[in-house]
Amino acid sequence: MKLQLTRIVYTISLSLLLFACGGNTKKETKSTNTEVKETPVTTSAIEKPQLTFGFIKLTDMAPLAIAKEKGFFKEEGLFVSVKAQSNWKNVLDRVIDGQLDGSHMLAGQPIAAGAGFGRQAKLVTPFSMDLNGNGITVSNDVWAKMKPNVPKDKDGKTIHPIKADVLKPVIQGYKRDNIPFKMGMVFPVSTHNYEIRYWLAAAGIHPGMYTADNVHGQIDAEVLLSVTPPPQMPATLQSGTIHGYCVGEPWNQQAVFKRIGVPVVTNYDIWKNNPEKVFVMTKKFVDENPNTAIAVTKALIRAGKWLDEPGNRKEAVKILSMSQYVGAPEEVLANSMTGTFEFEKGDKRSMPDFNVFYKYNATYPFYSDGIWFLTQMRRWGQIPEAKPATWYEKTIKEIYRPDIWKKAADILVTEGKIPSTDIPKTDGYKPATKDFIDGTTYDAKDPIGYINSFSIGNKN
Repeated sequence: MKLQLTRIVYTISLSLLLFACGGNTKKETKSTNTEVKETPVTTSAIEKPQLTFGFIKLTDMAPLAIAKEKGFFKEEGLFVSVKAQSNWKNVLDRVIDGQLDGSHMLAGQPIAAGAGFGRQAKLVTPFSMDLNGNGITVSNDVWAKMKPNVPKDKDGKTIHPIKADVLKPVIQGYKRDNIPFKMGMVFPVSTHNYEIRYWLAAAGIHPGMYTADNVHGQIDAEVLLSVTPPPQMPATLQSGTIHGYCVGEPWNQQAVFKRIGVPVVTNYDIWKNNPEKVFVMTKKFVDENPNTAIAVTKALIRAGKWLDEPGNRKEAVKILSMSQYVGAPEEVLANSMTGTFEFEKGDKRSMPDFNVFYKYNATYPFYSDGIWFLTQMRRWGQIPEAKPATWYEKTIKEIYRPDIWKKAADILVTEGKIPSTDIPKTDGYKPATKDFIDGTTYDAKDPIGYINSFSIGNKN
């Protein structure tokens, strides 16, 4: 009886204590600023819980879809709407104008905005969304002309990666027939533009230059590159308007399923484990809502981790196939998202790292990744004037924000949601690498030397 009475008194005391503290998590969201300072980020510290984020219908928007569908945003006290946008210009404009609080974006977009090419604005990247994920596809007709020159193994199977050297005689044939050779990419400052240019130039094919007066990038071009929105790539290829394109998934695999084209190389082969998309907010938003920015980054890091955990990709494919996200058939999405990639119809190869969302510190916004884009902007004339090496570092440090990432990741470690070993020990620079299709060494701490190492393009 005495024990039972003790338990009743304890229960009443605990109830009164909970009532005094607010009773539940929702009540705690109204706690005072003094209480907020005791923890780095809590639901009560979120300055703007209602958020709208944008994306383009590509598989690499997956961290946004997963953070929403698996409840990671909600667990951070965020109520997020995720809305598809029509094209990359729309994405950029709506983030700058405040119609979107943040967005899935081409890695080059915030960099170009800060470097002075195109629309200028102060944008920041606290989170890198993925590595790899793109391919270059050519029409069936172009592939038929390339195929006799493509290297094969002893069993007659195509050897990958395919270099643009085998495309060169095809382009020359079109030139003799007075037919312009046209290829699509998704945006002037997209990874796709720089990857297709890199692939072509590595074979001595000039992809054209930009100047201050000519923003089309077709000066001296042997291949005319133009912008096509990703979901429209297969139809544009099928119509004959372009002879090939560089795009993210699922639009290379869609060409295979429709039997209208053949992917010939992936960007994993052009630059192994290259950065692809980033998540972007305005500097103003981050300055005014620092805790919100950290909470968003926490949710996205968790989403990236979930995506790279064994066994989760099939569920991810189902989520991405939903009409409000990518909306492509599951079998098309699965071709690349589950560790394989199909080139010619029936030629499916194992490519476990075609889509990477967390491994290899994929979510960390490395300065060296951003500087590579600046070197390509200078190489092709989007940055028309030579810059000192210090400019590259200074410019990228205003845009890439690993400090926000680190704050978010440290909290996740404290909460037991990621291991401390997943936080890289880095000054923001990856080691120099030769992991490019032409074997050229890239050292982000020597951007001028890197730019000057190429035979095609501007020199500093």
